[in-house]
Amino acid sequence: MSTTDILAAIEGGNEPAQGLRPRGVLTARELMREVGAVLRMSEAEVAKLGDLPEDPSEDQTMIINMGPQHPSTHGVLRLMLELQGETVLRCKPIIGYLHTGMEKTAESLTFMQGGTNVTRMDYVSPLNNELVFSLATEKLLGIEGDIPERAVWMRMLLSELNRMSSHLLFLATNGMDLGAVSMMIYGWREREEVLRFFQKVTGLRMNHNFIRPGGVAADLPAGWRDDVLRLLELIPPRLAEYDVLMTGQPIWRERLQGVGVITAQEAIALSATGPTLRGTGIAWDLRRGQPYLHYDELEFDVIVGSYGDAFDRYSIRLNEVRESIRLVHQILDRMPGGDYRIQNKKVTPPPRARIDESMEALIHHFKLFTEGFKVPAGEVYVAIESPRGEIGCYIASDGSATPYRLHVRAPSFVNIQCLPHMMRGGLIADAVAIISSIDPVLGEVDR
Repeated sequence: MSTTDILAAIEGGNEPAQGLRPRGVLTARELMREVGAVLRMSEAEVAKLGDLPEDPSEDQTMIINMGPQHPSTHGVLRLMLELQGETVLRCKPIIGYLHTGMEKTAESLTFMQGGTNVTRMDYVSPLNNELVFSLATEKLLGIEGDIPERAVWMRMLLSELNRMSSHLLFLATNGMDLGAVSMMIYGWREREEVLRFFQKVTGLRMNHNFIRPGGVAADLPAGWRDDVLRLLELIPPRLAEYDVLMTGQPIWRERLQGVGVITAQEAIALSATGPTLRGTGIAWDLRRGQPYLHYDELEFDVIVGSYGDAFDRYSIRLNEVRESIRLVHQILDRMPGGDYRIQNKKVTPPPRARIDESMEALIHHFKLFTEGFKVPAGEVYVAIESPRGEIGCYIASDGSATPYRLHVRAPSFVNIQCLPHMMRGGLIADAVAIISSIDPVLGEVDR
C-alpha cells in the first residue's frame, strides 16, 4: 500500500486520526515523539535525532496492529507497530475502547455512592481505588483526623492484602504471556485464597465498595485473624517455588533481561511510578516518601531494580509480595479495638438494629442513601501507592452531595506512554513481554 493510499484511507475515515502515520509524512519532531524522544529534550536535539542515518525507507517497513483484542494485552489495548523485519521501529498505544466514562459518571453519583463507581476502575486492585476516593472525600469534609484507629488499620490490612493479590495476578499473567503456562495456574491459585478472605470480609471477591468515607462498611468477621495468619503461612513457600520455576530459569531470564529497558531519566520525564519507576533504581514509594494512614510507623523496604528492564519489574513485584506479608504481620500486632467507622450522623448511617426501633433512624438512613451528604465547596488532591504506582484522586466540590468534578490520576494510563521507549529497537516477539511488565489495567486507563 503506497503512502498516497494510506493517506487517502486516513482522510476517508478508514483509519483513526490517532493512528501511526507513515514515516514519509512525519516531520522530524513528530517522528521523534513517536519513536520515544524524552519529553524534556530540546527542539534542536530532537531535530538532530530525527534524521538518523540507520532509519529505513518506507519500502523496507510495514505498519501492523497488535490488538485491540483482549488476550495478551491485559485489557482492550491497541498498539500500532512499525516493523522492519521483526524489529520494532515505532510503537503507538491507542486507547479508549472500553468507553467506561467513570469520571463523568461520578458527577451524577453522590459521595455515598461514589465507591461503587471508582472500585471498578482498577478492578484488580479495587480496595486501593476506594481508599484514595474516601481519603479525598474525608479531606473535603474536614474529618480526616477523626477516623477511628480500627478503621485506619483495617484499611491498611485490606490495602496490603490487595497489593498481594494484584501482584500474584501479575505473576500469573506474566508467566502465561511468556509461555510459562504453569505459572498461570499457580498464580491464580494463590490469588484465589486472598479473594476468599475478601469475600468473607466484604461479601464480594472484587469491586467491594467496602472502604467508604468515614471508615469501612462493617467490622472484621469472627475468625479473621486466623484466616490472615493462614494466608501469611501459605504464600511464602509458594513464592519460593516461583523463584525456582521462573527467577532462576535460564529461558525466563533470556526472555526478560535486557528487554524493554527504560532509563531513570526517561521514567521521570514520562511521570512513570510504581515498579516501572523503581525498576530504574529510583526508590520512590508514596508509603515511604509521602506517608498516609500509619505507614510511617511500620518497617518495610522499598524494592528497587538496577537496569530498568522487564526482569527488574518482575522481580520487584515478586519481592513486594514478601514486603506486604511483612507489613501485614505488623498490622496484625497493632490492630486496635473500637469503632470501624466515624460516629458522625452526617456521614454515617444508623446501626441496622436501630432502623427497626426508631422512625428517626429510618428517616436518617433513607435520606443518607437517597440524597447523600453534602460536602463543603472546595477542591482536593490525594494520592496513595497502588500496586501499579501513584493513584491520585482530584475532587472539586460545589457544596452539593455530588462531586462537581472528579479526576483520577491513573498509574496504568501514565505508565502506558512508556511503551514506545521500551519497544524501540526490540523484537516483536518481546512486545507482549514488555506490555505485561508494565502490568496495565485498561479499566483504569479508559476510566
